[in-house]
Amino acid sequence: MVKNVAVIRGDGIGPEIVGQALKVLDRVAELYGHTFHYTDVDMGGCAIDKYGDPLPQAELEKCLASDSVLLGAVGGNKWNDVPGHLRPEKGLLRLRAGMGVYSNNRPAKIWPQLADASPLKKSIVEKGIDFIIVRELIGGIYFGEHKTEGDTATDILKYSEKEIERIGRIGFETARKRNRKLCSVEKSNVLDSSRLWKKVMHRLWEEYPDVELSDMLVDNCAMQIVKNPAQFDVVVTENMFGDILSDEASMITGSIGMIPSSSLGATACGLYEPIHGSAPDIAGQDKANPIGTILSAAMMLRFSFDMAKEADAIEQAVSAYLDAGFRTADIMSEGMTLVGCRQCGELIVRNLGKE
Repeated sequence: MVKNVAVIRGDGIGPEIVGQALKVLDRVAELYGHTFHYTDVDMGGCAIDKYGDPLPQAELEKCLASDSVLLGAVGGNKWNDVPGHLRPEKGLLRLRAGMGVYSNNRPAKIWPQLADASPLKKSIVEKGIDFIIVRELIGGIYFGEHKTEGDTATDILKYSEKEIERIGRIGFETARKRNRKLCSVEKSNVLDSSRLWKKVMHRLWEEYPDVELSDMLVDNCAMQIVKNPAQFDVVVTENMFGDILSDEASMITGSIGMIPSSSLGATACGLYEPIHGSAPDIAGQDKANPIGTILSAAMMLRFSFDMAKEADAIEQAVSAYLDAGFRTADIMSEGMTLVGCRQCGELIVRNLGKE
């Protein structure tokens, strides 16, 4: 099978971690008889430096012409003082909108080998951590009007019933494929947008009587994720809440560097990226953990390319790497072997194809 992948290496550690993911994809192609063509795309700070724009239209067109997009990370302190509409993160927002990906799925699952790396008490971790946060991706306050007039700044949070229903269905369908438990997270005691969210979710529930729906305020959810994460199966929420909660959820699993994500819309062309940032403080030092990006590539194979067997092989290779006691600095613990970004990727590649 031949597939075209748009590759956004991005800023900070982005080029390092993406480089390792491509090594893994190349090995998969070799083992399973596929061909992956890569098209490099400039986005983020590197695009600002090169074009004065975080995502020029020509670069976006490369993504739209591909079968899927693999992204490292964008942003960094270097671009903190550029005008708001030219910030590196604006390129990412523009990419999501341009691709029409409205659902971001972020798993929070603890690897057994990393149970001791969780900051939670052992008694909490032993109950299990395995849930998914389904985050609305192209609406809400991130995509509303932003303006600063004198000493006053305004950001508009707006959602339509159509936008809520669209992501709500993804939440219910995801829950139906798992343990049929869906938690809808909002702030309906304060926000009109959240009251509309809750109304639409309960209307949708009539179409999914086999799914158990619960409502939870976002501040309570933030507490429950660290107090009793085992209660969650699928969480569905709006853009900003999902952004914050998914980062929190990733940390209780041991490391933000281990968590992949997928962003999908109406077509199979998806956006796949680790959930961590560009970590400019360790860029170029061979310290980054590439596993979140490698697992994002596995998600790409599974959800966009219908290559479940190949995705399973990558996940098994990662598990074997962890079983062997190798760790990058972010998940290092006593008795383990410290490796850098490149060696991590090489070891996982070596595990591919092993029985």
